[in-house]
Parts: sequence; C-alpha cells; structure tokens
Amino acid sequence: MYAKFFKRAIDFAASFLALIVLSPLLLTLYVVGAIALKGDPFFYQERPGKKGKDGKEKIFRLIKFRTMSNARGADGELLPDDVRLGRYGRFLRSTSLDELPELLNILKGDMSLVGPRPLLVRYLERYTEEQRRRHDARPGLTGLAQVSGRNALSWEERFKLDVKYVDSITFCGDVAIIFGTLKTVFKREGITSETSATMEEFMGSGVKK
Repeated sequence: MYAKFFKRAIDFAASFLALIVLSPLLLTLYVVGAIALKGDPFFYQERPGKKGKDGKEKIFRLIKFRTMSNARGADGELLPDDVRLGRYGRFLRSTSLDELPELLNILKGDMSLVGPRPLLVRYLERYTEEQRRRHDARPGLTGLAQVSGRNALSWEERFKLDVKYVDSITFCGDVAIIFGTLKTVFKREGITSETSATMEEFMGSGVKK
C-alpha cells in the first residue's frame, strides 16, 4: 500500500519543501562550484530509472553538483579521477552535498528519496536478471546499500542489498534508511572503495576491472 500509493506523494512533498529550505545553500554551492571548477558547477548524465510496463528502464537525466575538474594531460585525455577530484570535490562527496540537486529529479518523478542508487546506462547489459530487479523501483537519493557501507561494498554486495530493498519497501524501512544516511554522512564513512578515489566500474559479476 505504501509503495504503491503514498511513497510518491511523500517524495514530492519532501523534495519540494527541501528545495525551498535549502535554496540558500544550493545557491552558495552553485557560485562556489562555478569559481572552484571554472565553469558550469552542475554534472548531467543519463541514468536508468524504474522499469515501465514494457519491461524497459526509463532513461532520465540525472543532475548533481560537479566534483571533478576537466583537467587534461598533454595528450588531451582527462587526468585520473584522483587527480581531478580536488579538495572541493572531496568535501562535496564526503558530505554528500553533491547529491542535493537530485531533489529536482525526485520532484519530477525520476527518482525517490529512498531506493537503489541510479548507476550508468551501460551497466544494464552487464547485470544478471536478478541484479536487474533493482530497477523494479524508482532509484533513490539514498538507499539500503548507502547505509551499509556505500562505496566500500563490492558491487555484488550492493546489488543484493538493492534487490532486498525492492522486495521489502515499507514506510518504517525508508525512515530508518534516511536516518541511517544522516548518520553515515555525519561520520563520512565509505566515501571511497579500497582501491580507488571513487568506485571501480562494474564490468559484470565475476569480472574484475
């Protein structure tokens, strides 16, 4: 009942209120980001959302605050993530402030406050059928995996938690995840994986980068 009828209404009301309350902070981050990164402070990327009646994921345009510069080497290629992710970007990620513009995606209905995190479109063909069930629900600003280790988890562990969430969506569960997220952000846990500044690309189960 909650997942089908009330979750979307709560998402809309909460994201609308949050955008109003946080507008001074959003404006400040916009200006600081434009100066620190010398350009558009927003990051846009297509991501897969919830499956439609045809069984295919809806592709939407995710918006975040940009955390990495566009610095390139002598060969014209972008420098490694850990080089382009400067102090400002690390601050945004450690506090999850880079995620705040996604409130607009929630308001539009592309995302939910709680759900599996939206990943890359190219991952769709790499999922097992079980892993792809993570798209049976709207992707979320935060989710069960984010309060269970974030980027410190392996891909397989994250996907198992995503599917577990999709199979048991409840109001109390969502509230617990939101409070757990606040605790995780405050403690700044799981921001990076063990081997990279961000998270290694998912190449498919059993395949290492």
